[in-house]
Amino acid sequence: MFRLSHLAVFAATLLPIHGKEAAVFTKGVVATVHPIATDAAVEIMKSGGNAIDAAVTAGLTLGVVDPSNSGIGGGCFILIRLADGTVHAIDGRETAPAASMPDMYLVDGKADTELSQTGALASGVPGALAAYAHAVAKFGKRPLAEHLAPGIRAARDGYRIGDSEVRKLTRNAENLRKFDGSRKVFLDADGKPHPAGTLLVQGDLAATYQGIADQGPDYFYKGPVAETIGAWMKENGGILTAADFANYSIKLREPIVSTYRSHRLYGFPPASSGGVHVAQILNIVENFNLAGMEESDRIHTIAEAMKLAFADRAHWLGDPDFTKVPKGLADPGYAKSLAQRIDPSRAIPVEKHGLPPEWETNVFGRHTTHFSAADAEGNWVAITATINTTYGSKVIVPGTGVILNNEMDDFSIQPGVPNAFGLIGGDANKVEPGKRPLSAMSPTIVLDPAGNPLLSLGAAGGPTIISQTVLNLISVIDLKLPLTETLARPRFHHQWAPDTLRVERSLPEAVLGKLREKGHKIQAVDSIGVSQIVGKDGGKFGGASDPRVKGKAAKW
Repeated sequence: MFRLSHLAVFAATLLPIHGKEAAVFTKGVVATVHPIATDAAVEIMKSGGNAIDAAVTAGLTLGVVDPSNSGIGGGCFILIRLADGTVHAIDGRETAPAASMPDMYLVDGKADTELSQTGALASGVPGALAAYAHAVAKFGKRPLAEHLAPGIRAARDGYRIGDSEVRKLTRNAENLRKFDGSRKVFLDADGKPHPAGTLLVQGDLAATYQGIADQGPDYFYKGPVAETIGAWMKENGGILTAADFANYSIKLREPIVSTYRSHRLYGFPPASSGGVHVAQILNIVENFNLAGMEESDRIHTIAEAMKLAFADRAHWLGDPDFTKVPKGLADPGYAKSLAQRIDPSRAIPVEKHGLPPEWETNVFGRHTTHFSAADAEGNWVAITATINTTYGSKVIVPGTGVILNNEMDDFSIQPGVPNAFGLIGGDANKVEPGKRPLSAMSPTIVLDPAGNPLLSLGAAGGPTIISQTVLNLISVIDLKLPLTETLARPRFHHQWAPDTLRVERSLPEAVLGKLREKGHKIQAVDSIGVSQIVGKDGGKFGGASDPRVKGKAAKW
């Protein structure tokens, strides 16, 4: 169950790199989980757009052709490093409706996760469109209508669905059937998923996109779309209102800046936990010679660092406008103290969170898609977008075509109760009106030791977004591997609770045996997440698509 689909865009003078789905070019490159989105991003660059234009176009197009993962019914985080060296973080995360209450998902005193994951009560106020519009208005070169045009065509004329989407539809058909708008789009007259090869036409979504193109974001937030959704919610037991849409606003955040092996990293701050914990995990493992370790020891060390960081995540992380999130979580000195707890011979029990320095006073100010971009002018972009689990709340309100998110499940609906991804949380992430739920999204931009842009990356896959980003950075920086080999390496993930080391089945049995000897409880899975990376690769520039999906890397 992926929360993200990832795309990557780079525009510069590039030379060949080799590997699956690698692309080289003279002016631009894009790598996404869907060819239509890749082509749309390339086309807007050809028409004079920059990296910001390419990334936003790809995101809006993915909302049509990759509807299980993202769309304007969800949210996003946008990280931009401009050619002048300034870095901007645009928070388009969903917010809890004004009528939200901490106990709204309790039935007879017990949490009912079905209410927070499916149907009218599961959705927060969408923020993706507001963030995209701000990004292109402030930093892009082309009008918003031009960014919407490829999505309008794909929705109006249709696109052929593939085997992967059919599998997702099949797994989610029971819930999609419950809602008239969703059933009309994704299922046939008998309530069964459309077969592979079906031309999927989304007329209502095309009309919504066209309305936004003609009238701007107010068509969505203060016009017919908000009014239609608000009316449906009132009739179906929801609390999301047209006023919630009208009152939505993005947040401009201060990026997290950290270092790893003399590289500078820019990450996204809370309400993302990604930037904090990517930095924290890397700070911990920087105390070890990862490149000099054999594979099982390296995995053990990184997994233990993940475990320690996710224990902190469960306690400390939440929306900084509502709770105190310690900046000390990303402090290298704190990380060194955590590193000293790691036993190279065995997996340690982690009973609870740690206490970062100045935790009371030094605090942050008050299935998903990742796409990255850069251009010849020197602009770099990393965006992660989501509607949360596959097809979000499973609700398309009739007449809108928009799949609504189920981000309310990313709150801690009751202390100790896991969400759809097995994550638990406490009061820092409880439901409150206007609050942004905690996210694992980790858009990241990396500079080399000389201060030149090196990588733009992120990932898809719920809490594994954090671990994927960490593993990809270690692969490139410590192990000196090319981008395509980095994406192909077996992945692993530990999130503290449950106390299980999840690994991809492609990891050799000999390595798994040594990890079991150290006391790790192993859960083997077919695949962990989806990543895309663009950037500098062995002195050359390029982009590559994750081999776990049928994505596309295109050159221009």
